[in-house]
Amino acid sequence: MAMTRIRSSAGTYEVHCSRGIVASASRLIERLGGVASVFLLSSPRVWESVGANLRRALPKIPRGRVILFDDAEARKDIPTIEALCRALAQSGADRHSVIVAAGGGVVGDVAGYAAASYLRGVRLVHIPTTLVAQVDSAIGGKTGVNLPEGKNLVGAFYPPKLVLADPALLQTLPHREFRSGLYEVIKYGVIADAELFGLLERQMLSCLRRDAAILSRVIERCIRIKARVVIADERESGLRQILNFGHTIGHALEAATSYQRFLHGEAVGWGMIAATMIAASVGSLREKDALRILRLIARVGPLPTLGKVPAAKLRPIVASDKKARAGKVRWVLPQRIGMTRWGVEVEWPVVARMIHELAAMEHASRV
Repeated sequence: MAMTRIRSSAGTYEVHCSRGIVASASRLIERLGGVASVFLLSSPRVWESVGANLRRALPKIPRGRVILFDDAEARKDIPTIEALCRALAQSGADRHSVIVAAGGGVVGDVAGYAAASYLRGVRLVHIPTTLVAQVDSAIGGKTGVNLPEGKNLVGAFYPPKLVLADPALLQTLPHREFRSGLYEVIKYGVIADAELFGLLERQMLSCLRRDAAILSRVIERCIRIKARVVIADERESGLRQILNFGHTIGHALEAATSYQRFLHGEAVGWGMIAATMIAASVGSLREKDALRILRLIARVGPLPTLGKVPAAKLRPIVASDKKARAGKVRWVLPQRIGMTRWGVEVEWPVVARMIHELAAMEHASRV
């Protein structure tokens, strides 16, 4: 069993990653100590897929303490937080309660922010059920919801007390959602691990087939990278910004299409293509490495169409990005595979030209 300890401002927590680890959920939660009650927050979609597993793993949670909410990206908003906090209050949650967030990135972000807000903070445990959540969003303590003006603009840094990443839970994941998570896996290879990138080049077909051995190896490697980064920079003041590779344009595409067209990882896939092309165009990335990145992204499968999203519509959304300073966007750009720069300023005409080229490339490929 792979276990990683992460030091945070709120103390050290463990990330357990192994097939079948969810069966130990009750025992590991009890080890936290002083647990008066446990509330499970999830979504109807997740509950339909893995609810039976969660019931077996957490048999002491009565039905009244299982709270389900819509995990569509469009419902990742402040009204959903209010509804969850009211449901917790009505069900008797107190400061000695533990909230278990079981689901993908939206469930983790929303349940995490509810846990950070309710009674000014109750303990949080993540059981991530998607690839994106297991390698990325469940680790590091970032929680939040969207505004019409942009993604994740309201939230809190709120580390969990425990994370249980069980690759076996991914077997029921719809193929599109699984592929969406692979873009985030590629991100880790580009930003910090050339060996992981090479492994993905050699084993992408096995990853797509959800080969148990390869998948566990890849997930564990991503978790170690994420742990190393967030331990070094918990509050995203420096190094942690590399985790946003592909997210500046990705988040803008999600917001510009009202969170209806792209899964998060798919938007990040387009964002990584954009950032790679920008890096190549400004001379900070060799053409050879740029082509390797673009080819590996393409091997995951077709991305949803960009459609008619003009650069002018993306510009104000990009300007509101969390990494922006005084309206100037700070980009995360690859220098070579396994090494990335952050805080890079790029003139808007360069970005606009890249967006136009992306649209033209997509149109040409579909003619």
